[in-house]
Amino acid sequence: MNKQTSLTLRLELIWWLVTIVILAAVLFPIYNSNANYPFWIINIVFIVTFITLARYLFLLKHTFLGRLQWAKVIVLFLCIPLIIFLIREIHSFRVYIDEVGLDDIFAHLTLKNQVAMVNYVRSEMLLFGVGAVVTTILIPFRMLISFWRTYNKGTI
Repeated sequence: MNKQTSLTLRLELIWWLVTIVILAAVLFPIYNSNANYPFWIINIVFIVTFITLARYLFLLKHTFLGRLQWAKVIVLFLCIPLIIFLIREIHSFRVYIDEVGLDDIFAHLTLKNQVAMVNYVRSEMLLFGVGAVVTTILIPFRMLISFWRTYNKGTI
């Protein structure tokens, strides 16, 4: 393994560790509330998608993806169903809030803590959900630009 590949691998591992730390920090208050929270998986998907794709938007030349032309094309086409999936899940969350409400999930807490948790969950789900959608919409354009630069200029 050459030095460049080794550094890229280390940087990738560091970023995944940072993602896991952020994920744990964001989800810990929900976990700590002992609630029967039905959105664990989609919440994790929102956070990981947002952080990973934002990293690829701004730091593409420091990733493995920056050097793999075929992978850029695959990512470009995979973003289409991912956008649809993310938008559908945000919509499902909004429908759940409107029809059932988050109050039922945190009903075992005191009123003050219940209001705080409802606001926290709504805010963080929408922040990371919308952020994931926006980065998923932008990443195909970044892949096209990078593909063109690599093919025509030899840069990423």
